[in-house]
Amino acid sequence: MSPSTGIPAASDRPTSPWWRNAVFYQVYPRSFADTNGDGIGDLAGVRERLGYLELLGVDAIWLNPVMRSPMADHGYDVADPRDVDPLFGDLTDLEALVDEAHARDIRVVMDLVPNHVSVEHPWFRAALEAGPGSRERRRFHFRDGRGPEGSEPPNNWPSVFGGPAWTRVTEPDGSPGQWYLHVFAPEQADLNWDDEDVAADLETTLRFWLDRGVDGFRIDVAHGMAKPADLPDHDDWERVELLGHSPTDPRFDNPEVHDIHRRIRRVFDEYPDAVAIGEIWVDDHDRFAEYLRPDELHLAFDFHLTLSDWDADALRAAVEKGLAAVSAVEASPTWTLSNHDVDREVSRYGDGASGTARARAMLLVELALPGAVFVYNGAELGLPNVDLPDEALQDPVWERSGHTDRGRDGCRVPLPWEGTEPPFGFTAAASAWLPQPPQWSELTVERQLEDVDSTFSLYRQAIEIRKETAGSGGTGVVWDEAPHGCLAFHRSDGLRCLLNAGDVPVDLPAGRVLLTSSALADGTLPPDTAVWLA
Repeated sequence: MSPSTGIPAASDRPTSPWWRNAVFYQVYPRSFADTNGDGIGDLAGVRERLGYLELLGVDAIWLNPVMRSPMADHGYDVADPRDVDPLFGDLTDLEALVDEAHARDIRVVMDLVPNHVSVEHPWFRAALEAGPGSRERRRFHFRDGRGPEGSEPPNNWPSVFGGPAWTRVTEPDGSPGQWYLHVFAPEQADLNWDDEDVAADLETTLRFWLDRGVDGFRIDVAHGMAKPADLPDHDDWERVELLGHSPTDPRFDNPEVHDIHRRIRRVFDEYPDAVAIGEIWVDDHDRFAEYLRPDELHLAFDFHLTLSDWDADALRAAVEKGLAAVSAVEASPTWTLSNHDVDREVSRYGDGASGTARARAMLLVELALPGAVFVYNGAELGLPNVDLPDEALQDPVWERSGHTDRGRDGCRVPLPWEGTEPPFGFTAAASAWLPQPPQWSELTVERQLEDVDSTFSLYRQAIEIRKETAGSGGTGVVWDEAPHGCLAFHRSDGLRCLLNAGDVPVDLPAGRVLLTSSALADGTLPPDTAVWLA
């Protein structure tokens, strides 16, 4: 039994793979910590702050891309998947980070980008030089254009980042030539996964990093690699959501993608402790579960909780969807409230005091759920989105949308570590790569470490109790009766959670209070507050 809670301790229960109930901490490297004074975070900065992550209590870190890249999409346009970009350091820095993290019992997961490569990748340069019909172009999706003299794109697919998903090239003889597919930015050419070179090269990349001690990969756009052979037009783009929620979107979730994941999994099976985590933007439960069959991915991101409104019924529905999405294959559910692509939870829940209170309450809901949890760097500090000036915006979405979509920079502002004014110890430079607001002086790591009521302290306590009580507590929850505007559930290991998302205080049920997101009021649970009970 756990001496502090009276609930069976994790150490007293059967073991399972390390990742099944792990707390992952997502590190956006360019915004975490800078050691060389260029205003951009680096691998040495992550290594220097591992003590902070150890204190927080996380089991693993997930690094956003650090491979060699021209940075047209902040690293998701990879020019060399088997090297570290000098912006972040070098291979020695990566290996040192992995070694020290392991010494602190922290695993390291890297980002993998198999759907596309940079137009600066040697393969794409060779394809441009080789011309139509060449072996080099078969590694990509090159097509002749439609209309007079091929002047129109080969189909009507849009790019996720705005505009058409096709760009026309100039042929070696200087004439207007073929078009290549890029579901994202023009600098990110989609690979043709029907080509054997593509699959074989990824296997080489996987082994390159796994042999260096990396503990697995988060696979970017894991539902998108396979494209229909005829690349057909689509007649209903208005109903298609970002990254392929719609089952009719031909850009994503084609059946052939599962053969790709089976081939990837065979490499992972050579490294039994490694984990494959897919970014899967698929709503349908049956389709989502297919990615988690025993010979495919270990984990897949579920975004229902991330996209849910602040409403007890909506939040319960999001949890139920997340559990249902994996139940058919007995996989571990995953939970996250934010990442580098979506608004931070404090801002989604209303900003200010109410947004912060709701985000604190939701962290207790999230960490009480069975499965793996992903915490985006800065969430543990209660950081909100930042309304940046136009001239500071760097996300390609801003330019590609004709300055109608401000993009994702607002959730990527570098962390505040110490001091009373920007750059808050993030860098020795005069400013960080994105400007930090002066009011973050109240949210620095330095201040929150000294405050037992801070959001950091709440995360730390919640992770500690979770480790004591919920290490192998099954994959489901039991819903309890709850007052209007509230949700309540308990796990098989005994941990109970009650969230008040309503407008009035509610009575606490019987049980010993383990942790609250805000202070209780005369024995009642105030609005925008959650509690854990034993």
